[in-house]
Amino acid sequence: MNRILRFAIILAALPPGAVLSAQQQVTVRPKVYYSDSSRKGVPFAKDPSVIKFQGRYLMYYTLPPRTSKNEGKGLLDQTGWSIGIAESRDLVHWTKAGEVNPAQAVESRGIAAPGARVIRGKVHLFFQTYGGGSKDAICHATSSDGIHFTHDPSNPVYRPKPSWWSVGRAIDAEVILLPDKNKAFLYYATRDHQMNRQMLGLAEASLDSDFGAGAWHDVNIGGPLLEPTEPWEQLCIEAPTVVKHGEAFYMFYAGAYNNQPQQIGVARSTDGIHWKRMSKHPFLPNGASGSWNASESGHPGVLQDGDKTYLFYQGNNDHGKTYHLSMVPILWQGGKPVPDLSWDKPMKTGGR
Repeated sequence: MNRILRFAIILAALPPGAVLSAQQQVTVRPKVYYSDSSRKGVPFAKDPSVIKFQGRYLMYYTLPPRTSKNEGKGLLDQTGWSIGIAESRDLVHWTKAGEVNPAQAVESRGIAAPGARVIRGKVHLFFQTYGGGSKDAICHATSSDGIHFTHDPSNPVYRPKPSWWSVGRAIDAEVILLPDKNKAFLYYATRDHQMNRQMLGLAEASLDSDFGAGAWHDVNIGGPLLEPTEPWEQLCIEAPTVVKHGEAFYMFYAGAYNNQPQQIGVARSTDGIHWKRMSKHPFLPNGASGSWNASESGHPGVLQDGDKTYLFYQGNNDHGKTYHLSMVPILWQGGKPVPDLSWDKPMKTGGR
């Protein structure tokens, strides 16, 4: 039964003259549909990064500042932008398990866009400072249980040297491990000197390092790893997330700024440094008008769990007033990633 027919049946069941309000209209949401209403009173969770650790899955995501209703002025409290943590046993049902809040002077305006990796039995969380404009940089924290974190005293641990193409900003950290080369790669997003175009850069560190300040060094290829060139990418490529499959690396990335709409692309590399798009079109586009992700499908986070690959991402249908996190399994067909859209059996809901 298609969606139009389902909606027609629902309308036929209404009392004569009944009209559905905007909030009552039946929408279709995906199987994985997680958000966090603890800060703004409405669902708002962005920038997912998922790992498997100590027998369960942990998802780290960006939380907005808490809105205070003090005297109706809508003031913000001191919590600022932070990182939420949710846990799951099946990758579908998620429960909030904690938060990582700003803890150092460099983080005073907030922290966001987490990227988690399990390294030597601990969770290493890389994240950006928030609100510093061209000065935003990558910070680092570690945890033995995935919930309680110790912030690196050397934060920020990485900011690229300014160059002809980069203003020297770093956000959207993604770390991958290269044991055969005894290296870790740190992918990040940066901007040009006009703070207009968003592009991708790369740094590296030894696997024997503590991943603190001084451990990371710029990988200079004479320009950005990827920059927006396709029409759908507009002025922005950000949120790189990388997985190795076979002998190649695959990068899922967000194209265009939030809600313009942001959509997800994919590129391939044989060395993790030099990348080529696999298509001129989005790998995972935003949804049709009226769908839960009509405003965007953005900021991906890939999880490799054994021989299974899953792509988490954010979406909304109200131009960013709310955000939910979802997931789609990735199939590998002829060495190419394909989103397994048949896996998702949408559920009807009367609310957003």
